[in-house]
Amino acid sequence: MFWAMLAVGAGFFGLAVLSVFAIKVFVEAQRLGVQVTETTRQINRAAEDLEKAAAGVARAGQDLG
Repeated sequence: MFWAMLAVGAGFFGLAVLSVFAIKVFVEAQRLGVQVTETTRQINRAAEDLEKAAAGVARAGQDLG
């Protein structure tokens, strides 16, 4: 009887440990998603700035030519 109770207790303990790790992975995945979203916004802003600068350079090149 002792071994059966020990096995059940170990099983519950294992599930508890796995649950803690699953929660940690979920939280970190959410944080990663937020970082990816913010980085995407920054890249889009930089691309827009680059496009505006390139248009300005193209106009300046046409004025010289």
